[in-house]
Amino acid sequence: MNKTYKIYLDGLLIGTTELEKADAPMGVAFGLIEFNGIESPYYFFKEYCLKNKIIINTDDLEFEFIDTQVMSELKVFRQDGLEIKGVAGNAITGMKDEGYEISILGISYPFYEEEFPHHVKEYENMFGKE
Repeated sequence: MNKTYKIYLDGLLIGTTELEKADAPMGVAFGLIEFNGIESPYYFFKEYCLKNKIIINTDDLEFEFIDTQVMSELKVFRQDGLEIKGVAGNAITGMKDEGYEISILGISYPFYEEEFPHHVKEYENMFGKE
């Protein structure tokens, strides 16, 4: 059963994610964003970054590809309202044809293990740990 997390930017609900992907040893969770009323995520994030002086690592207009540095006002909450925080912050990457992902970087243990036991188990299974 996948949990759904709400994504806010500057207090505005911009969409949801299931944080279905992970790098468990690094405490990273990421997932595709299901947007809420945003026509073009590429232009939305690009405009936001420019306005708020957030560095864009990669910006390709042709593919509407964007990869941002950490955005301090990009926040992720689970259903009960608890914010899922990473010590390194949250960033966006993606392109029009493949979708856009949010990454939460550096979620501390043991919280990571409690919130994403399936990611930890999947990682352990790759190395034959039971």
